Amino acid sequence: MESETRMRTPFFQTGLGKFIENVLYIIGAILLAMLIQTFVIRPFIVSGSSMDPIIQNGQYLIVDEVSYHLAQGPQRGDVIVFKAPPEPSKYYIKRVIGLPGDTVKITSGNITIINSAHPNGFPLSEPYITHTSNDTGTYVVPAGNYFVMGDNRSGSYDSRSWGVLPAGNIRGRALLRLLPINDIKVLPGKEHYEY
Repeated sequence: MESETRMRTPFFQTGLGKFIENVLYIIGAILLAMLIQTFVIRPFIVSGSSMDPIIQNGQYLIVDEVSYHLAQGPQRGDVIVFKAPPEPSKYYIKRVIGLPGDTVKITSGNITIINSAHPNGFPLSEPYITHTSNDTGTYVVPAGNYFVMGDNRSGSYDSRSWGVLPAGNIRGRALLRLLPINDIKVLPGKEHYEY
């Protein structure tokens, strides 16, 4: 009597096995997406006109949440997303104007930055500002804090009203503008100031 040798089909090649394998892939993809969104990048839809005209209401941004933890912190001119000190459950988007250790002096809407490297101050050139304001005030930025302002100076609720922004409130910087399609840009609104 001849003995017959049969090979069993591996479980993941059966119909049920393939189904379970697909479910595991989907769960893995969802977990990976959640980890990336929680710790790396996060989508952000702009609500409001405080950054007009550079970043406008309804635009879709990707926020980089890692760079400030791995390299240097926010720089003057960065557009950042943060938990708002006056409304901690909401996120705001503004531009970094003053760094830790700076004194931000605003005279009739014109900004001068005074710090240890520039004890006499230097004026910020902001050609992108189209909605001006005639504010006047002097603000000291302590260590571990930033002074932020919206580009729509006449329509922005920012550090001029509620004070400095603690570094711990910063979520990340605007890395990519995805929508509208005809206005896709890496680091939208990023400015490099000449001192």
